[in-house]
Amino acid sequence: MPKACACHILVKTAAEAEKLKQLLAKGASFHELAKKHSLCPSGKKGGDLGEFKPGQMVRAFDEVVFKKSVLEVHGPIKTQFGYHLIKTLYRS
Repeated sequence: MPKACACHILVKTAAEAEKLKQLLAKGASFHELAKKHSLCPSGKKGGDLGEFKPGQMVRAFDEVVFKKSVLEVHGPIKTQFGYHLIKTLYRS
C-alpha cells in the first residue's frame, strides 16, 4: 500500500488560496504561511499532516498527493472543507 507525507494550507476562498500561492512562488515559507493562515488544526504544525495512505483523506486531496508531482505546491483544490494548497513531501 502506498504512503505519502504532505502539508497543506486550508482557507475559505479560492482567491485567498491564490494570493498565498503567489507569496509561496516569491519564496515565502509554506510552514509560516500555514501557521498564520490555515483554518485546519494542522496549521499549528505548519500544515504538516504526517504520513497517510490512500483513502484516509478526501478524494480530491488524494488525487493530488498520490498522482501529482512531489515538492510542488498544487491548488487551490476545492473540498467540502474549503480551498487547499497542497505540498506532497514524499511518496512511497
